[in-house]
Amino acid sequence: MTSFSKLIKPRLPSAALGLTGEGVAVVSLDRRRDRTLLVRRAGYVPLAEGLVRPNFDESNVADVGELAAVLQGLAASAGVQKRKRWSVALPEAATRTTILTLEGGSATRAETEEMLRWKTERGFGTPVEELRVARERLRPDAQGRPRYLATAVRLSVLAEYEATLAALGWQAGLILPRHMGEAWWLMRERVAAGATSDSLLVSTHHEGFTAVLLRDAQPLLVRSIVCEAEDRVDELYRFLLFYRDRVQTPALDPDAAPAAADTIGRMMIAGDGIEHAEASAIIEETLNTRPRLVTAADVRLALPSDELDFDAIAAPAGLAALAWA
Repeated sequence: MTSFSKLIKPRLPSAALGLTGEGVAVVSLDRRRDRTLLVRRAGYVPLAEGLVRPNFDESNVADVGELAAVLQGLAASAGVQKRKRWSVALPEAATRTTILTLEGGSATRAETEEMLRWKTERGFGTPVEELRVARERLRPDAQGRPRYLATAVRLSVLAEYEATLAALGWQAGLILPRHMGEAWWLMRERVAAGATSDSLLVSTHHEGFTAVLLRDAQPLLVRSIVCEAEDRVDELYRFLLFYRDRVQTPALDPDAAPAAADTIGRMMIAGDGIEHAEASAIIEETLNTRPRLVTAADVRLALPSDELDFDAIAAPAGLAALAWA
């Protein structure tokens, strides 16, 4: 198992690619003296249907050579064909993420590792030997129990993506799920703005969506929801009900709005399938508060033109931004 903090200690690439089952994006960043991040190069190309079939348990890449050719053409059109080191945002359905909470009192390091191993296998339903797992310790929960954020991808699935990069002579400096790159912007915006309320990321994809709730710039809840496209809004509503009933601190006055520090004050919707206005309206109806939509300007990311959609490149751009973390 690997710690996220250990992964990002070396200088990571300032370029990244983000894959979905529908397309692939590349982004190259630079940083100005005022610490604003600038998108130097970016590009997106749709993929042929069935070329990439994101799945945690099964083969993902139908033809490594064909996918490598697509990446080579995209890199050339975006002007980043000379780059050899990349970070990679994998499709959501190819990965799994969970928060592991340990019970009991103090334990030795060996006991802690054994418990984490057991919880990892139970949470992902797969032996650890078949997985690449990245793990980061979080702040303890309200009861003082240790918590860890863990993401996993099957080694057999990871090998397909790594083989695609190797066919081009590329190396991956960091490989993480798409939602981790997107969530980084909410962490950055929260710290920069000194905000105190919770943040919500909804990362949609063909198989459903991943909801990440962040508090104090750390993940508090992560839910990967598999559903039909027409059910996404209803499933988001159910997630918000869980947040309201199980996570929010109830107000003494049931008719009063929750405190700003204990409600969703910022929101980011990545991908297609749930409109910003629709998600905002559901949050307002459920929580009696209207969240602010986080934009590229909020996170001090300069886009080269209005034609470039922040939501579409947020995942690879977030991983590329870790070059200056």
